Amino acid sequence: MPVMSTSAPRLPDALEALRDRLDEAPLHLDVPGRDDASRAARAVVDQVDDYLLPRLRDLDAPLLAVVGGSTGAGKSTLVNSLLGAHVTTAGVLRPTTRAPVLVCSPADRDAFAGDRVLPGLARTTGEGEVTGGLRLLVSDALPPGLAVLDAPDVDSVVETNRELAGQLLAAADLWIFVTTAARYADAVPWELLRTAQERGTALAVVLDRVPPEATREIADDLTGMLRAAGLSGARLFVVEERPLNDGLLPEDQVEPLRTWLHGLAADQEQRAAVVRQTLAGALDSLDARVDAVVQAVVRQAEAADALRAGAEAAYERACTSVSDGVAGGALLRGEVLARWQEFVGTGEWMRTLQGQVGRLRDRITATLTGRPSAGAGLQQALESGVEVLLRDAADEAAERTVTAWRGTPGGPGLLAGRQAELEAAAPEFPERASAEVRNWQGAVLDLVRSEGAGKRTRARTLSWGVNGAGAVVMVAVFASTGGLTGGEVAVAGGTTAVGQRVLEAVFGDSAVRALAARARKDLEQRTDRLLTGERQRFDALVDAAAPPPGSIDDLRAAAAELSAARRAQR
Repeated sequence: MPVMSTSAPRLPDALEALRDRLDEAPLHLDVPGRDDASRAARAVVDQVDDYLLPRLRDLDAPLLAVVGGSTGAGKSTLVNSLLGAHVTTAGVLRPTTRAPVLVCSPADRDAFAGDRVLPGLARTTGEGEVTGGLRLLVSDALPPGLAVLDAPDVDSVVETNRELAGQLLAAADLWIFVTTAARYADAVPWELLRTAQERGTALAVVLDRVPPEATREIADDLTGMLRAAGLSGARLFVVEERPLNDGLLPEDQVEPLRTWLHGLAADQEQRAAVVRQTLAGALDSLDARVDAVVQAVVRQAEAADALRAGAEAAYERACTSVSDGVAGGALLRGEVLARWQEFVGTGEWMRTLQGQVGRLRDRITATLTGRPSAGAGLQQALESGVEVLLRDAADEAAERTVTAWRGTPGGPGLLAGRQAELEAAAPEFPERASAEVRNWQGAVLDLVRSEGAGKRTRARTLSWGVNGAGAVVMVAVFASTGGLTGGEVAVAGGTTAVGQRVLEAVFGDSAVRALAARARKDLEQRTDRLLTGERQRFDALVDAAAPPPGSIDDLRAAAAELSAARRAQR
């Protein structure tokens, strides 16, 4: 049956490569359409494994006719009647959980005993009820070249039965779809028939239990429905409602279908035509089915971007909140204010502020030299204040991220079971924040030392009290946003003032501006680094579920390679 050219081996290879990409399709975020896409990807993978690859690799293998239909349509009775023996048990209790039964000629047993067809289903043999796998039987009633498989109900209330029915139908060279006069217009059968039309599957329809007096009317109606659905090529067989003979259909009712099937088995050209139709139809259907999966992966990537953006916005806002808190003087209250007053001696120091700059320099130099413990206390108070500011910002950012994710596709799934731990800063954050603030204060002192070491006139002053001078610079950071250009900046709502002339008396105008600006920038960078690290726990959740870089391009490339392989073999 030479339907493939000499380049045919490329087609199975390309198909297998696409199958592997679909099997790994990253559809982990719970976004709209994800479940449908997952099922679609799984269905393609199953059909490639169960039908396309086996058939491409052995075009002359026996024809597999799968008998499917609705609950109670009479599939098993039809199969038994075709064979003239009770090889498969009709389900009396619904839903039945028995294994599907595949019957073939003894000459074809080896073709179905291995994993060439339906490799995921283990083979069993023997009499009686068997659950799980695929029950393989041989019968002399079937000619070589033809196998018949009795599938589970397509509308079974058991989900695994429905899934298996769909998988078996996708593995068929020929569908024999069984319905009844009472149920041929039901939605579920037509959903499956539309699938057959979309995939170009060779199809025969058996209309069972038709009242003899209404045979023509019902058959014509169903024929019209098939034509309207684009299935005019489907063969229709009508089985009238007659008493069974030992559980089997009357011979005259089953003989037309049996004769047609045996004719396919005996005529290599007819059999090849059925195989070509179904094989080509299945391959043609891959473009749209794979594209639907690709679009679902694209939506996954878009959802991941939106989730990352939600977290990024929340933590950027937190950084801004810290920056505003630093610049707004809010920290210079309470304990910090008390320590500042203790450090400079509010009343006397403020009176000195009104005097000459020279005497003020002397006064502050004495303060920096003689009161190191007060400077240390001020640094500690500032440290605690900044830590509180950072913790509040981190808690707020976490809460905002959780709130944003609740309304973002894919977010609720990532939050499930983690919301309580995610809506506040991580337990280890306070310790990290404390260490970062201490490191910042150390960096400020290093700046003070460096500035003093480069100015001969101030080196001695700074050496007398680096800690104290550093404390003054820290206060300057929290008291102004403009590099101390406003004369006097109100501290704690005007209760005390940090005077530009005071700091100039120790460092000089340009040094004060440079030190405050550098210290502020350093604190902002540390804040950004700290909060970005805190955001990583959200980013890590997204990264674990989002499509890996290049996965969409890989899927598209695999689909394009399959299309190229098909063009080459035509």
